[in-house]
Amino acid sequence: MKLLIIGSVAAGTSVGAKVRRNDEDAVITIYDRDYDISYSGCGIPYFVGGEIADIDELTPRDAKWFKKRHNIDIHTRHEVVKVDHDSKTATIKNLETGETFEDDYDTLVLATGASSFVPPIPGVDADNVFSVRNIRNADAIRSHIEATDPKKAVIIGAGFIGLEMAEQLTYRGIDVTLIERLPQVMPPLDSDMACRVEEHLEAKGVDVLTGETVVALEGEEMVKEVVLESGKRIMTDFVILSVGVKPNVELAKQIGVEVGKTGAIAVNERMQTNVPDVYAVGDVAESFSVITGEAIYRPLGSTANKMGRIAGQVITGEDAAHRGVLGTGIFKAFDLTVAQTGLTERDAIEAGFDVEVLHNIKPDRPEYLGGKEMVIKGIADRATGRFLGAQIVGPQGVDKRIDVFATAITFGAKAGDLFHLDLAYAPPFATTKDPVLYTGMALDNAIKKRARLITPQQLAKRIAAGEKIQVIDTRSKAQFEKSCVDGAVHIPLGELRERSKDFDPASPTVVYCNKGVTGNAAQNVLRNLGFTDVYNLSGGNKNYQTSKRLF
Repeated sequence: MKLLIIGSVAAGTSVGAKVRRNDEDAVITIYDRDYDISYSGCGIPYFVGGEIADIDELTPRDAKWFKKRHNIDIHTRHEVVKVDHDSKTATIKNLETGETFEDDYDTLVLATGASSFVPPIPGVDADNVFSVRNIRNADAIRSHIEATDPKKAVIIGAGFIGLEMAEQLTYRGIDVTLIERLPQVMPPLDSDMACRVEEHLEAKGVDVLTGETVVALEGEEMVKEVVLESGKRIMTDFVILSVGVKPNVELAKQIGVEVGKTGAIAVNERMQTNVPDVYAVGDVAESFSVITGEAIYRPLGSTANKMGRIAGQVITGEDAAHRGVLGTGIFKAFDLTVAQTGLTERDAIEAGFDVEVLHNIKPDRPEYLGGKEMVIKGIADRATGRFLGAQIVGPQGVDKRIDVFATAITFGAKAGDLFHLDLAYAPPFATTKDPVLYTGMALDNAIKKRARLITPQQLAKRIAAGEKIQVIDTRSKAQFEKSCVDGAVHIPLGELRERSKDFDPASPTVVYCNKGVTGNAAQNVLRNLGFTDVYNLSGGNKNYQTSKRLF
């Protein structure tokens, strides 16, 4: 078998390595138009910031290593400019010499990846405007910083890479302005979780501008001003573009490979395209949701490696299949960790689910051993009880919990199942009732209407619609006077039984404390006293005050 792979980062090299492990006689050739192979693109912000000293740490393997280890021929700076699938030939151009030649194949793998999206605005081609995609981009940004000693930077786009770059440039003493055209940072998150990230960025000195669109980059030779549609003008010494990527599907289209609704190549669970003997893997290919089965596009290195291995197995005759993804992601913004898996509340509603939502604010381990609060947003389906997704924001312990949630969702767990997980416990690592267990318990109680929940946004919406809702604050007087839910009446938990007669037991009633536990106790008191429509405010006053900016 003669295997030709176009692209040599995570997915392409994974295909080649797996095919070689299964077939010593296969002739495997990889072409890539870039300079580097198998590099860690996710490490670029940390090289720019100086946490990674040597750029070679991001490129641990080169073409010689692959030849020696796997007997795979990798040709960098070689671009496949044309494919004729009828004759199973490819035309390749040596970008260093300009020479072109042909190669043939039995099986073709498209691992052409994705390119940074460059918005069509004036000035975007200036020498101090940078994308963040490959090793050359990383070297160019750091070299520019070291050569010019810039004081100000503008980052356009507030996704994963944009926020990581904001952190790293700030660490270098550069004043950062972060611009996002959508009304929130981190568009993959729900707004009530993204606002926590935005507050943290601002507290660390990042100037965050949401709902703003860049219309021009101005300067004689270098960009000096960023012009916004609103009329604002921002001085800068350089610009980072972080507005997403687009899959490189041009070669695929040449030979009739189908592009899916996401704009990436449509593949089946065996990574096969609609064209026989043609596979697609990595950032150029669609995946699908474990939950809904719908096609989704999540260009991550972890998914690319998985796709590559599966394609290599199928090509060599193994019975393998891709099982989909949850879009699990995690990143660090200064001393805050942000993670997400499965469906957001927004996504779940769009998919047709009747959702139950919980905001669980708990320390990752006992506070006497350094525990710090995490905010967990859990989403479940009321009809089936299925756990659909989680988002977590906190300084520590986030990675452990998001992986537990991802595992549970993958295997179809219901919210109530989470409580029964036998998770590791000792005070240096977790609380006796881990936040994961509490999330499942509270969601299950809400679904079964034993302890109904209402989010701050849901409460505000119902009040704005003219609904009369009794709101009771069960905290101390000092806490109540410092901040409270609009229109709330203060009744400490110890006085609630006696004073409950002042309220209508048939009217909608919302109780709350600071984070939710005492609110739940108050909810039980009122239910036992005959109140028929009682809610606990999800995440308590702490969540309400953070979310208040959204309504």
